[in-house]
Amino acid sequence: MTYSHEVENMCVLAKGPNHGPAPIPEEGKWVKAYQITDISGLSHGVGWCAPQQGACKLTLNVKDGIIEEALVETLGCSGMTHSAAMAAEILPGKTMLEALNTDLVCDAINVAMREIFKQLVYGRSQTAFSEGGLPVGAGLEDLGKGLRSQVGTMFSTKAKGVRYLEMAEGYILNIAVDENDEVIGYKFVKLGKMLEDIRHGANPAEAYEKNIGTYGRYDGAAKYIDPREE
Repeated sequence: MTYSHEVENMCVLAKGPNHGPAPIPEEGKWVKAYQITDISGLSHGVGWCAPQQGACKLTLNVKDGIIEEALVETLGCSGMTHSAAMAAEILPGKTMLEALNTDLVCDAINVAMREIFKQLVYGRSQTAFSEGGLPVGAGLEDLGKGLRSQVGTMFSTKAKGVRYLEMAEGYILNIAVDENDEVIGYKFVKLGKMLEDIRHGANPAEAYEKNIGTYGRYDGAAKYIDPREE
């Protein structure tokens, strides 16, 4: 260790009490985190790229500093979906510090990694007060039926009003409108569940009909419109 001339000439003073880092809540216990292996928990981070064209939601389940589970959800950028595929292979098995300093291909995913790192090392995790945390695989609970991300997509203009395109329930087939041309409900198809039924041998037409639902005051509306065509 090299010291400057000024420091070399200073006298030594005793250090006062040193209690270490403040404890943070981790999986139902209070932990003083001195090193990366002291970090455990399940949390989420949201990131965006420099042009803010796309966004990423990253969910990690960390046990003793090691990433055991990763869920990468992306939106708004076609290239980011391929980056997510690479990141999902890269992340599990790395320590939190390794992952923070790994090129995860896409700016938005890198930013999400930075944000989730801060969440976990400050004890702001979803499992902060859950004894033992959550099992590996719990991240899938964030997905909808058929293990498909829950997505909301709406489009609106001042001239023509709103168009619902996709809700958490599924892909919007049509919108119910009342006498004042106000949206009062919608019909949707649960894409993830429909495709799951088809994969399990159901007739596609039957699977489609089986997974259609409505929301709001759909029945008896003044008219119905296709939000993509009308």
